[in-house]
Amino acid sequence: MILATTQVEDVDRFLKVFGAKGAEKRALHGSKGSTVFRDPSEENRVWALFDWDEAGWTSFVSDPEVPPVLKEAGHLGKPEAALFLGSFGS
Repeated sequence: MILATTQVEDVDRFLKVFGAKGAEKRALHGSKGSTVFRDPSEENRVWALFDWDEAGWTSFVSDPEVPPVLKEAGHLGKPEAALFLGSFGS
């Protein structure tokens, strides 16, 4: 699993591209799906939880065809992955 965050110009625009072109590109790099959340403190920040491994994420963010998709989605910067610290029961 990968948890990533980014700021966007417009959340609706972001979701439209994220769910179409973005999904196609992520699938090419091994993503099996995602769940998106809006940050409760920052209106234009979104968080995405991906069913993806580290190698696929790394391949995606280094793909030269990805930046134009991010631009179309209205990203204000590069998505950043959160640092995984551990898993715990209950």
